Amino acid sequence: MSHRRWLAVPLAVALFLGGATAFDGKADDTGHPLLLAQAAVNTDTPYKISADGTVDWATYDGYRRFNSICETCHGFDGEGSSFGPRLVDSLKHISYEQFVTTVANGKKDVNAAQTLVMPALGTDPNVMCYIDDIYTYLRARADGKLGRGRPEKHEPKPQAAADAETSCMGG
Repeated sequence: MSHRRWLAVPLAVALFLGGATAFDGKADDTGHPLLLAQAAVNTDTPYKISADGTVDWATYDGYRRFNSICETCHGFDGEGSSFGPRLVDSLKHISYEQFVTTVANGKKDVNAAQTLVMPALGTDPNVMCYIDDIYTYLRARADGKLGRGRPEKHEPKPQAAADAETSCMGG
């Protein structure tokens, strides 16, 4: 039951692409966050960065999550590597839905010039429980609003984020 969200993500993405809507930060009737309602992640500018450089919690957490899990292939701060593309560029051209679908279901692009394989991470709670934060961070990087490295200042973790994390991670 506690892992319901990350197991349901591929189904939720399929529902979304078929006419449902995206994750809104709320929970379903059992208290588990799912990708089922209108997006609370403002896919145009999901991040908030104040004039003094303070980033919102989602952007900061996305930085932490991306650089602990995704950077192995996609390079530090999403700058790319010989294993994975530069996501700072990719997020300029793909939608939130395409991003979540690719992360959840993986992707394989093999041709004479290259072999690109993104593993399916839809059952990995360390990725899927934080997918919106990872997207938020990468969008701030793609939009040129956030530089490389750890953001110097961030807002505190809101209780809603702590509750969602506990629910999703089964704590």
